[in-house]
Amino acid sequence: MHLKLPRLFLYLLGSILILNLFQAHLTELIFDEAYYWHYAKKMAWGYFDHPPMVAFMVRLSGLFLEGELGVRLVSCILSIGTYILLWFAIDNPKKEKFIPHFFVLVFSMTLLNAYGFFTLPDTPLLFFTALFLLVYKHFLKSPSFLLALVLGIVMAALMYSKYHAVLVIFFVLLSNLKLLFNKYAWMAVAISLICYIPHFLWLYENDFVAIRYHLFERPNAAYDFNKYTLGYLVNLMAIFGLTFPLIYYALFKTGSKDEFIKALLYLVFGVLVFFFVSSFNRRVQTQWIIVICIPVAILVFNFMMENGIVRKWIYRLGIINIAVILFLRVGLIYPSLFPVHYESHGNKAWMEEIQSKADENPVVFENSYRNAPMYAFYTGKTSYSLNNINYRQNQYSIDDSERNVQNKKVLYVSKYLDDPYREFTFPKLNGSIYYAHFMDDFESFRKLRCFMDKESFVLNDEEHIVKIFNPYNDNIALNKLQFAIAFLNGSKQFEELVPIKMVPKDNHLLELKSNDTTLFTFKLPKPKKIDSPSYFKIVISENGLRHGLNSETFKLN
Repeated sequence: MHLKLPRLFLYLLGSILILNLFQAHLTELIFDEAYYWHYAKKMAWGYFDHPPMVAFMVRLSGLFLEGELGVRLVSCILSIGTYILLWFAIDNPKKEKFIPHFFVLVFSMTLLNAYGFFTLPDTPLLFFTALFLLVYKHFLKSPSFLLALVLGIVMAALMYSKYHAVLVIFFVLLSNLKLLFNKYAWMAVAISLICYIPHFLWLYENDFVAIRYHLFERPNAAYDFNKYTLGYLVNLMAIFGLTFPLIYYALFKTGSKDEFIKALLYLVFGVLVFFFVSSFNRRVQTQWIIVICIPVAILVFNFMMENGIVRKWIYRLGIINIAVILFLRVGLIYPSLFPVHYESHGNKAWMEEIQSKADENPVVFENSYRNAPMYAFYTGKTSYSLNNINYRQNQYSIDDSERNVQNKKVLYVSKYLDDPYREFTFPKLNGSIYYAHFMDDFESFRKLRCFMDKESFVLNDEEHIVKIFNPYNDNIALNKLQFAIAFLNGSKQFEELVPIKMVPKDNHLLELKSNDTTLFTFKLPKPKKIDSPSYFKIVISENGLRHGLNSETFKLN
């Protein structure tokens, strides 16, 4: 492989790097980035929503710089690396004549452009997908122990970036089933699994919380063709902008000339079909399909070099794409230039306004894993997201952030406070309004967990046994707790809350013992507002707070 890069390539690459560095420095964080910054405050082999690669990137960036660029530096570097890897994956001897066309093609892909400076799990996913395909290309030509070692490490890095990486590996394997009889391919798989053991152990130690949530616990709305399937088809156009007709034309016209091209085609169409089928069950987010941009860049650029008409029009339309993208990127910094309010607008000032009222006291945000880390990032003060039955579990449900606000005076911030508690009002630029009041001795027990041996139940007068585990280092008085059943609809969305009486097996029990499990009995009540709930959860309110998320979801027959 010829590793020397042409001078023009380096000039354009350097220009993009400088642009991305300035953009990363001047653009306020978006909410997901603040959330991953929260990850990086305590490094681990896994997190509630994602594997640890994005947290590692944030931590590494923070070793060199502060502020927004201290979150995004590694992303800027990886995105440049992705361009280089794509270039090396293209063998066409004419490619140096079309360097501007290459950059227009890749830089005009909307999300690929955005992930050039945002720090999100998709950034390393794109980089390691490009590296995986490049290594695989050489592996096809000459399998060896060294290439198997590198391939295995890269596959592990892919999986450490985002769980969607399994689709990349699967569809490449599917394109070449002869790999099942290749000892070096099996060696690569073994190496990748060995490298992934720390994350497997983390999942086991945390009761596979992330997998259980994403596969079984996540609420979902009823199927809507416009929002789900049609929305997915719109996303297929949005990721390429104006060039989308020509890009898909080039893909359909490309034949499987060799095993590598076949792998690229399997990856593109495999991912597209997979998420098309998924769109009949749930809304497919645009970034879930972004991984196809890597094989698409290789396939379409090869096609462009052989087809003058397609080359000319992708170049022209791509420049228009880039002009629009650059205008929007300026709008990320200056809100008045952006067509709508975006989440990078106004957060720093809003958090500083809240902090001016909170002073040195911690801030507890109700149901917002987005606002809590954003507040901590821009003020340097303590924050926490208190999640209840109206919301979802997240990293704040499993880390030790709760400990930092226990038994302290806190400013409690929520969209849903009633009038007597609206001590302060904090309007946001997007039009939403939050309210806040001080709580002198905040105390929550969101880590209390309720377990039952059965998986499905019937609404009758039968008495059920529940085990309640107290993971805290202190006993918890029962008079601080109120129990209820949260009924959910068929899409696992919360519908109704009905209080219940929990009867301890030990009638004299007054508290939940520290790090111990206590047996209770209860009867399932009948809902009053809905006719036929499909699921329920056992939920606990402590000290009058809204009920938390204290059990898995149980089926009602």
